[in-house]
Amino acid sequence: HRATPRRCSRCGKRLVTPIPEPVRNGGLCGPRLTAFAAFLKGGCHASAATVQAVFRDVLDLSLSTGFIMKLLRKTATAMNEPYRELLSKLPSAQRVNVDETGHRENGEHWWTWVFLTADFTVFRIADTRGSAVLDETLGPDFSGFLGADFFSAYRAYMEKSNAVVQFCLAHLIRDVRFLCESTDATTAHYGEKVLDRLRRLFAVLHRKDALTPEGFQRRLEEEAAGLLATVKRTPERNEARNLANRFREYGEAYVRFVTHPEIAPTNNEAEQAIRFCVIDRCITQGTRSEKGRAWCERIWTAAATCRQRGGSLFRYLEAALEAHFHGHPSLSLLA
Repeated sequence: HRATPRRCSRCGKRLVTPIPEPVRNGGLCGPRLTAFAAFLKGGCHASAATVQAVFRDVLDLSLSTGFIMKLLRKTATAMNEPYRELLSKLPSAQRVNVDETGHRENGEHWWTWVFLTADFTVFRIADTRGSAVLDETLGPDFSGFLGADFFSAYRAYMEKSNAVVQFCLAHLIRDVRFLCESTDATTAHYGEKVLDRLRRLFAVLHRKDALTPEGFQRRLEEEAAGLLATVKRTPERNEARNLANRFREYGEAYVRFVTHPEIAPTNNEAEQAIRFCVIDRCITQGTRSEKGRAWCERIWTAAATCRQRGGSLFRYLEAALEAHFHGHPSLSLLA
């Protein structure tokens, strides 16, 4: 696009044809090329130098890494409203699975949180691993199902909200296996009994299609009751006693899925979603500013939600940038 200056033959005034607004907003790169850079960086774990190499060697375009980062900031801006839309829907979601992992910013320890619902996934980067993030994101009035591990932040949030919590059985199995490896024979024997009960419970879950609905529910309730009874009968050993005390207070939260089949017994979905961020962290070494955090939150959210809904991340980014450059309403990730 070129705006050639001309001079009016009648009045002599110098005139320049205005550049169309979408072209001016996009700058050197249009929505497709900008989306391609964002897709490589955010969807394929490429570094800025790798994106630069792809543009230079494949597309014959010489762009600086600084300019590539400007393209990413434009993409993050185009996703501002879609990201806020998903955040606003979290407090009213029926089911949310939550997990967190470490995040580095300028050498400081931050945290990446994932909130996964049946329809979308949202990532947040915060400077704390405490329940304040849950208060701020889900709100004190959240009354849906919350799937999580036994970390203290979730227990604290459980006490001050109306959330119905399902603690992850996969994390429980890891704790029980730790007891099985104890050098104390009594503790190890206790761990084996609990582990056997967990195996029996999962055996019923895996046989769901082979049983009638009534038979499946009956067997599930029997094995859940057997698990609770076994864990609470503990020998006088510290590690075993800790697990028994945990079940006396929170035992029902481990078998909530028995009476609420809409929730899963494990938090595997959230852990799988956050694995993408862990890989990204190894390549990018974290973020350095608020703009970097905003980019990561939005591109991770878009990538996970598109994958969850069976859509194309690249096609979404292209359409979102097209709308942004034309000044049209933002394109929802739920569209």
